[in-house]
Amino acid sequence: MTSRKSLFLMLALGAAVTAFSQAQSSSFVDPASACAGLPSYSQLKSALVAARSQANGGFNLDMWGTVVNRDGVVCAVAFTGANRGSQWPGSRVISAQKANTANAFSLTGLALSTANLYSAVQPGGSLYGLQASNPVDTHVAYGGDPGNYGLWNDPMVGNRIGGVNVFGGGLALYNSKGVLLGAVGVSGDSSCADHNIAWRTRHNLGLDYVPAGVSGDATRPDNIVYDITPAPGVQIGVSAGGWGHPVCSAAATTIAASLPVIP
Repeated sequence: MTSRKSLFLMLALGAAVTAFSQAQSSSFVDPASACAGLPSYSQLKSALVAARSQANGGFNLDMWGTVVNRDGVVCAVAFTGANRGSQWPGSRVISAQKANTANAFSLTGLALSTANLYSAVQPGGSLYGLQASNPVDTHVAYGGDPGNYGLWNDPMVGNRIGGVNVFGGGLALYNSKGVLLGAVGVSGDSSCADHNIAWRTRHNLGLDYVPAGVSGDATRPDNIVYDITPAPGVQIGVSAGGWGHPVCSAAATTIAASLPVIP
């Protein structure tokens, strides 16, 4: 009887493992086809390194960058430092969250950067609760060999990461025909510096044909907005337009106002 029970448990466990493996592998998408028209690993890395090398108003830290397609599938992950430990390790997944967010909440006719969402998701804001939706897939985020993190074969590539992030660093990607291809997310410095670096990264990639946004600046439609002012009883202050982001530094604010205009 004991032997039969043991055999049954082994078979059941084997079936469960097989089912789990199949479920995991069934979510994988071939990036060669899914990421057509989007930057390759080398293109992302080159654009990110160039953007990070400029003054950005932050702490002059190295960065993580992630690109996702329109379905939220990760197409490339890169870093700017000497190795994966040269940037905040936690920013790898944050960069992917930002890319997922900018893609998930942008449309053909309207782009929302992650910086635009900060005030809207606060209590009383028009999108309050958004940050609790679409959770990160932790199997995708932390699976695989850490030695491949930030390389061409990063384990996130080909998988949907999910996640919502509501501070600067995520931008939708539009080609010259106005097609929304996906998004880029950048993380590793202050959120304001992240936005400036993401903006320049997108510009370097030539995917900044943004149709419209909520910034109030037609030449930079999805730019970060600094319009939060103190208000009685409101700890974070109130955004005049509803899409404001906190100030990180005077330098970052000045740089944001002079970022490259859209084509």
